[in-house]
Amino acid sequence: MPVYLDHAATTPVRPEVIELYAQELARIGNPSSVHTFGQSGRQVVEEAREEIARAVVANRSEVIFTSGGTEADNLAIKGLFWQRRKQEAGRNVIISALTEHHAVIDTIEWLELNQGAQAVWVPVGRDGLVDKAWLSNYLAENHEKVALITLMWVNNETGVITDIPGITKIAKPYQIPVHSDAVAALGHIPITFAASGLAAMSITGHKVGSPVGVGALIVSRDTKIESLQHGGGQERAIRAGTMNAAGALAFARASTMSVRELVPMLNEWSVMKRAIIDFLNKHPELKGSVTGSLESRSPNNVHVVFEGCAGDSLLYVMDSAGVAVSNGSACTAGVTSASHVLLAMGYDEEHASGGVRITFGYNSRLSDVEAFLEVLPRAVESARKAGFTHAG
Repeated sequence: MPVYLDHAATTPVRPEVIELYAQELARIGNPSSVHTFGQSGRQVVEEAREEIARAVVANRSEVIFTSGGTEADNLAIKGLFWQRRKQEAGRNVIISALTEHHAVIDTIEWLELNQGAQAVWVPVGRDGLVDKAWLSNYLAENHEKVALITLMWVNNETGVITDIPGITKIAKPYQIPVHSDAVAALGHIPITFAASGLAAMSITGHKVGSPVGVGALIVSRDTKIESLQHGGGQERAIRAGTMNAAGALAFARASTMSVRELVPMLNEWSVMKRAIIDFLNKHPELKGSVTGSLESRSPNNVHVVFEGCAGDSLLYVMDSAGVAVSNGSACTAGVTSASHVLLAMGYDEEHASGGVRITFGYNSRLSDVEAFLEVLPRAVESARKAGFTHAG
């Protein structure tokens, strides 16, 4: 039976959510219409907004529905930057890290090329943790130039957790808004928006068991943000567009379920993670080392670099054996690039091309991990013989 251990990419839609989603898709009416059909749909959207707010511990008015995490990141970073520049033209610095998702990095680089922004990248250690002392010193000397800070709560590749409350505490004396991409955090570690100190937080549905195409930006009530798109004034006039009632309902229910079952899942994921680490320790010939901080990482993620082994080759062999895992490399037309996350953590090009990410979800079982480990030695041996395929 095929084994799926790539839940960080997307997790299967929950059966209960599929049923709920299908029922809502049959509903007639635009949620912005004033007639009974429309207002019935609007009620679904608002109840979903309330449900998501409870899941992340926020106020219902702070939930802005989007099409997913990428849109939420773009809306937060561009919107905060434009708002801050409008207030003070001299604030052009955006602080982030080169371990971020490309939805954040590419957005910042676009603002650099087109909007006069200046990116400042926080140093990241070999453990994947951002240097908070460096950030504190930088803000003490340059805070008047900083428009915003954006740092992800859980790294989507390595699973390393950033101390977001610690980051916002550093920024608070200077009244600098902080955004966090929490896509990999929701449903995998406990998160509380109300106590985080964040100005904005991005989340998405398909990482917790809802269909692809719905997410949210949580925007604190005292944060002003410029809109990227204009139209009917929906979503506090921050994000215009016809409301996706079925998507909102599915996302809300999946979020509720993921948060409700988090404690027992944390225990199960920890057992799975320990099984992989113990296996690697018992088989030093595999030369597999877990990346990132073991003390500060999401329990559903194990990221391993296999020395002398190209990640894309290993993934191909695993896939041929019916086991789905992933890596941080972007493969286009047969050319593999080294992981930008591992490069930022100080790995060289060869090691940064040998990463494999094993991630668990709500329906993962220890038997999945056992199947993965059964195939792993043969896969590593075959991948080493295949050699590196990335272009120099």
